[in-house]
Amino acid sequence: MKVAVVGATGLVGTEMLKVLAERHFPVTELLPVASARSVGQEIEFRGQKYTVVSMDDAIAARPAVAIFSAGGAISLQEAPRFAAVGTVVIDNSSAWRMDPTKKLVVPEINADTLTADDKIIANPNCSTIQLVVALNELHKRYQATRIVVSTYQSVTGTGKQAVDQMMAERAGQTPGSPAYPHRIDLNVLPHIDVFQDNGYTKEEMKMVLETKKIFGDDSIRLTATTVRVPVMGGHSEAVNVEFAQEFDLADVRELLRQTEGVELVDDVQNNTYPMPRDAQGKDAVLVGRLRRDETQPRTLNMWVVADNLRKGAATNAVQIAEVMVKMGLLEK
Repeated sequence: MKVAVVGATGLVGTEMLKVLAERHFPVTELLPVASARSVGQEIEFRGQKYTVVSMDDAIAARPAVAIFSAGGAISLQEAPRFAAVGTVVIDNSSAWRMDPTKKLVVPEINADTLTADDKIIANPNCSTIQLVVALNELHKRYQATRIVVSTYQSVTGTGKQAVDQMMAERAGQTPGSPAYPHRIDLNVLPHIDVFQDNGYTKEEMKMVLETKKIFGDDSIRLTATTVRVPVMGGHSEAVNVEFAQEFDLADVRELLRQTEGVELVDDVQNNTYPMPRDAQGKDAVLVGRLRRDETQPRTLNMWVVADNLRKGAATNAVQIAEVMVKMGLLEK
């Protein structure tokens, strides 16, 4: 299968290539696409060298699928051009997520909604993906009515520039081109993406709107505070969820053990709970610190951790492509 990876030299693009190789996706020809200044460079994939090509050359090659991680502006401009030649686009930016004509897909939850007509498919926000994977079976059983989520998000979610800033600060240097308006090392920034008129950031509103769209349930009340922390390798979330139905904690644990894409890590007597270091390099969403909220009925507290570059981005996109192959929606 001819596969294009747009943004192949970035943090997420590099992870996408790694995930495609690890999961043995049927790539017969790879088209790595990057900015004009990267065209002609070589990247390695499955032990072979591939030359980075331009957007126009990739479109002319008519790949079966193009996995995008190049930012919203590029996705808005270029995804329709790929779609016009019959390529299925799986886009990791926020460009198409809330477009009512486009599917927003987490394969464990709503892959069955995909059809042959879907030529541009949106990959959700990284913090949304791990939240909905953790909640999916619980929501089906007990009906989530209100969710309060606070995130602790890795600098890798911003990209290489942010990683470079943190490492420069850690080394006692002044970063040349900082990604954040404040120091991030030894600090915490309650600010991800731009602030909106309602006082929330765009990242916080993404979580609200995307969760409702993925679950197909506008009745869920969700409020979020998203925070950047000086961590590499994963996003963490403190989740407080109120259900319409009463639950038993033992049943909740069993449901989570059976939830596709979830790994239950919850043995506090032995100091075992999800941490970003343990999530790094994994595709599973780690869930632990399960306990009742003792201040109100039918409410659960949980701690949710995932590698934001993998399940939060690259792995979810590749899983969408895998499902489409299985459904016969991608032609080799």
